[in-house]
Amino acid sequence: MTNSRSVYSTEHGRLCPGCGNPADACSCRKKPLPQGDGVLRIRREIAGRGGKTVTTVSGFVLDETALKTLAGELKRKCGVGGAIKDGNIEIQGDQRETLAAELQKRGFKVKLAGG
Repeated sequence: MTNSRSVYSTEHGRLCPGCGNPADACSCRKKPLPQGDGVLRIRREIAGRGGKTVTTVSGFVLDETALKTLAGELKRKCGVGGAIKDGNIEIQGDQRETLAAELQKRGFKVKLAGG
């Protein structure tokens, strides 16, 4: 008896080591969509960032691909860098007004939170 699993199949290509399905049909690594109230909260944060200001947008109910696409478009709109962390978009600098206007234009409900 062996404890190893196949990780490649000539018929299907790469296999997920967790569930054994083809990598593009993996059932064990798909994350459920985050649950929210449909309101995006935009905050300015400084704490724990070495004195640098970051604007965070939370409350998205989007899959990872759509979130990455939106983050890229928002970064280009603001002309700054940023990242996605824990399902939230982080944009460098105080970009609250710009992000609120752009997200409202795209049909999102937005709330400017304190910060």
